[in-house]
Order: sequence, then structure tokens, then C-alpha cells
Amino acid sequence: MNTHTKPANGQVVTTGARAPALLEIRELEVVFNGFKAVDGIDLTVEQGELRFLIGPNGAGKTTLLDVVTGLTRPSMGSVTFAGTSLVGRPEHRIVRLGIGRTFQTSVVFEELTVVENIDLAASFRRPLVTLLRRRRGVSDVVAAALERTGLADLADRPARVLSHGQRQWLEIGMLIVQGPRLLLLDEPVAGMSRAERERTGELLTEIARDHTVIVVEHDMEFLRRYASQVTVLHEGTVLVEGDVATVQDDPRVQEVYLGRSANGEVR
Repeated sequence: MNTHTKPANGQVVTTGARAPALLEIRELEVVFNGFKAVDGIDLTVEQGELRFLIGPNGAGKTTLLDVVTGLTRPSMGSVTFAGTSLVGRPEHRIVRLGIGRTFQTSVVFEELTVVENIDLAASFRRPLVTLLRRRRGVSDVVAAALERTGLADLADRPARVLSHGQRQWLEIGMLIVQGPRLLLLDEPVAGMSRAERERTGELLTEIARDHTVIVVEHDMEFLRRYASQVTVLHEGTVLVEGDVATVQDDPRVQEVYLGRSANGEVR
């Protein structure tokens, strides 16, 4: 909250503490059978960021998302979303706080159409009595999600006939209609064609205008093109954070993740 003071010269000065970050993770540890999958991670994500998490396999990326979404309980540390502690909260309550997530394996209802999948996802905020009534037409929220994800022309197709990329866009559309403040996307472009990766990058950039987005990704070409802020994880810790250029130029990142080509250029 800002406060206003008026000094002797008559000028109004605005003071006050900065608004808290949307997601704050402090001293987070996750231990599985004596193995530290996450080892003291601190992470701050501000409202409106498009943040990429990268790192080699086993770096703790997916485990970190599991903690945020309530799938895994940390051994110690704190996770705060919009000022509310998430540790110990069940998954469905975290969803209702405004956090949505996609997984590495697509989760859609194969026999339902595209529009039925999105409409069903939108229904979780509707009162039970409205779910018992027969739906007529397509709501504005569902129609907007179809347009935004580029699936409007496929609305009446069953989800099982979609390409891999189209299924990922459907999952993103199913998240958007739930009105989340934070979207967590786990390797959204894995297995996509080049054209699908480009469309997905454009979609994420557009979604980040009114959502905060965290993307776990291995595709370095995709990251170079679409990332703004990047956090590199290694062995359960934060190795380095910064913009793409800062991350690429860091020798620690080059050694443990990016590697070097024969001529010394970062791959």
C-alpha cells in the first residue's frame, strides 16, 4: 500500500513498500529416501513474468512444480502465492487459489470434442445446479479460449484426432478458462514440429500479457527465441538467473547444461 506525504515545499511524495511477488519460494528442500531432489532453492516470480526454468535431467525442475501444485510436500522451506502459504494445502485448493498446470504427458478427454473439453474445464467454477442443466451454445469464455489457442476451426473434432501440438494447445485452453493467475507448463513443446513450436511460442507470449507463466523447457532454440527471464537449476539448486544472454554467457551454465560445440560456441 502506498502512502502520501506532503513536505514543506508542497510537493506530494508517494512512499510505501513494494507489492509482494506473485510466487515466492524460500530455502526449499525436498528429500526422497535420503536424496535431496531440491536443495535450498530460493525463487521469486513477479506478476506478469514469462519465466523459463531449465537444467539437465534430475535438476529438480518438475519436483519444484510438484511442490507448488501440492503433489509433493517439501522437507523444509516455504512457498507463498499472492501472500498465501501453499505448503500443506491440497491440490484442488491450490487450483482454486489461481494456479494451473500442464504435464509432460497430455491429459485430455479423448472422446470429447475440443469445445466439450474446454467447456468441462470451465465448469469447475460454476455452481453445481448449472452443471445439471443442459448447456446451450458456447459461452463467451469458451469461445475466447478457442480463438486464443487457434482451435476454433477444430471445436467439434474429438480430442483423439488432434496432433500433438494441438493437444498441448487444448490443454492450455483448458487452463485459461479456469482463470488462473499463474500457469505452470512442463515441457510444452516436446515432440512438436517446428511450425507447432513457433505457434506455441507466440501463444505463450500472448498469454503472458495477462497471466504469469512459468515454463519448464529443454529446447534451447525455443528458449532463445521466446524467453525473457531464465532460471537455471542444477542438482536441486539455482545455478544462475537472468536474461537469455546472461545465462548463455555464464561459464557454469556452459559446463553443466548448454555444452560447447567444436568451435567453442554455446550450443
